[in-house]
Parts: sequence; C-alpha cells; structure tokens
Amino acid sequence: MKTAEPTPHTETTAARIGRIAGAWFPLIVLAAGTVAVFLPGPFLVLGPWINPLLMIIMLGMGMTLRGSDFAVVAKRPVALLIGVLAQYVVMPATGWLLVTLLQLDPAIAVGVILVAAAPGGTASNVMTYLAKGDVALSVAMTTVSTLLAPILTPLLVLFLAGSYLPVDAPGLFLSIVQIVLIPIAVGLLLRRFLPRVVEVLVEWMPLVSVFGITLVVLAVVAGSAATILSSGLLIFAIVIALNGVGLLLGYGAARAVGLDESSRRAVSIEVGMQNSGLAAGLARTHFTPEAALPAAIFSVWHNVSGSLLAAFWSRRAPAARRGAAKVDETA
Repeated sequence: MKTAEPTPHTETTAARIGRIAGAWFPLIVLAAGTVAVFLPGPFLVLGPWINPLLMIIMLGMGMTLRGSDFAVVAKRPVALLIGVLAQYVVMPATGWLLVTLLQLDPAIAVGVILVAAAPGGTASNVMTYLAKGDVALSVAMTTVSTLLAPILTPLLVLFLAGSYLPVDAPGLFLSIVQIVLIPIAVGLLLRRFLPRVVEVLVEWMPLVSVFGITLVVLAVVAGSAATILSSGLLIFAIVIALNGVGLLLGYGAARAVGLDESSRRAVSIEVGMQNSGLAAGLARTHFTPEAALPAAIFSVWHNVSGSLLAAFWSRRAPAARRGAAKVDETA
C-alpha cells in the first residue's frame, strides 16, 4: 500500500478517500479487533476468505509497482541488502528467542515464528512516507522481501518451529506462491498491457487494502476470540516485544553501516512491520486457528506503533534535510 504526496489541485476523489482511509487505518484496525474479540459470531464466516482477501491486496501491490521501484537494487544495493538481511535475521531470531524463553504453547509458538519470518508489510510504505523516511528504499525492501518469501519463510519456519509442530515446508511454499507471487505477477501484467485501466484502479487500492486488512483482522480475531480472552495479555506482550525489537534493531543495523537518517527510518519501519495478514493466512491453512492469533494481534499493534513512530518522526526532519534547509535559509 504505497502513497504519494497529494497535490491539492489534482487530487481525485479516489485518492482523497484512500488518503483519509490510510490516515485512520490504525484506529479502524484497532476497532475491528476489539469488536471481533467481544462479538466474534458474525465474523466467523470470513475465515475462508482470508487468503482470497490477501490475494487481492497483493494484486494491488503488483499494479502499483514500477521499474523505478526495482532501480534501488542497482543504485543502492548495500542499503537494500542490509534492510532485507535485518528483515529475515532480526525478526526470526527474536521470535525464536521469545518463544524459547517463555516456553509457549506449540500452536502459539509457531504463530509467533510465522509472523517473525514473514516479509515486510505493505503498510510500512505509508508509515515510512509519513515518517519522512526513504520511501523508495521502503518500497524496494517490501518488494524484495515479498519475492523472497516463498523460499525463506518456509525454510525459517521449518528450522525454527519444526520442533513445536509438523511443518509442511513445500505446502507453505505453494501457499505463498499462490497468495503472493501469482497476484503480484498478474498485477504487473495488467499494468503492462492495460495501463489506463490500472491507473484508475490504483487510486482505489489504498482503500481496498484498508478494507481487506480490516476483514482479515476481523476473521482471525473472531476465530481466536476465546484464546485471546484467556491468554491474550501474554501474547500481546510478546507481539509488542517482537515489534519493538524489530523497529529498534532495524534502525540500529542501518545506522551501523552508515546509512543516512531517512534510510534508517525506512529500514526500522520495514523490519518492524510484518505482513501479518500473510502469516495469519498461512497459520489457518497449515496449522490451527490458535496459531493465527499472534498474527492477528500483530496486525493491530504494528499499525498502532508504526503510526505513533511515524507521527514522532514526522515532526523531526532527517539530519540531511535539516542541513539543506539551513543552506536554503542562508542563501
């Protein structure tokens, strides 16, 4: 779910609605999760629709991709490499450490590791934009980590969670290809051969993404409402820790290799915000509804924490930009 700086004179109705939906996204997801916990019945029918909804969101991502999104790979390989390595090293290692130390129920442990081994979430692009971070780097990280997910996510889950529950790595691979790669490929083809149609559809994709993710949260939380009420506080604490470590160490890794402030913000948000919807879909398909619980709570929390961090950084221009502003003032 990418965004661009709106221009008041040319902003369309669709773009305006999408921008407003994106601004209210954390509260919408938080409200949806709360309602589904205490009134799960009406939303249980959404369970079979989780994967189709994720496919629609990934289709939208494919339609928004441009050649310039991949140019970062060639122009700034170090920044991208550090970001993707942090994504697939920091988060899985943290998730494994948490479930090992706390000796969680096997289903919950697998759910935590699934979230930790997932690629970056598309909402991170919006948060990076709001945080005055490097949006191009964020988009490239989301794209590359998503394309690597069919290989890395099953292998990481097999390696880190195989002792908790049987892991069908080939099945995970096929599910991720179906949910992620095929829709993205279709989106790219649509953009290539039906550009005018896609230009119209893309303006509505932020709204579609908000709506889709909200329905996924409703479905997953409703399916695990009883577990949330009985042990939700512990899982919530684990989710907060996992997200917080990702944000902190993502920033630290970028700083350690000398990336500028805007890139550090992008890497931090990208590493800390996971594609928890994908993790929830995989958990329900290959494990149990309880295994989807960490992903459901993560879906709510990482959008809240991401928004708070973006709001904090939005009031503080990156150092390079502040320096440029001073030069402009003295010119």
